[in-house]
Amino acid sequence: MSTKKSGKPESAKSEVRISVADQLRELTIETSLDRDEVLALVNKALTSSAPLALTDIRGRQFVVPAGKIGSIEIGDIAERRVGFAGA
Repeated sequence: MSTKKSGKPESAKSEVRISVADQLRELTIETSLDRDEVLALVNKALTSSAPLALTDIRGRQFVVPAGKIGSIEIGDIAERRVGFAGA
């Protein structure tokens, strides 16, 4: 019997959560960009009032107007472990 080591593709580096004004749900995007690259795109969008455009690991593109960004959380993808290590 074989099991997958991780549910995340190898290319995923960051998880970005964006709260959008006037929306109840957050956008959660797994991207191949690292934390600094995402932060640079966010800063550029906020200073120029241009939309923030991010592409996820499946090739889908998300575009959020800069004026509608409520908050952004940028985190590294953590590998999920399965098993009873230490138990």
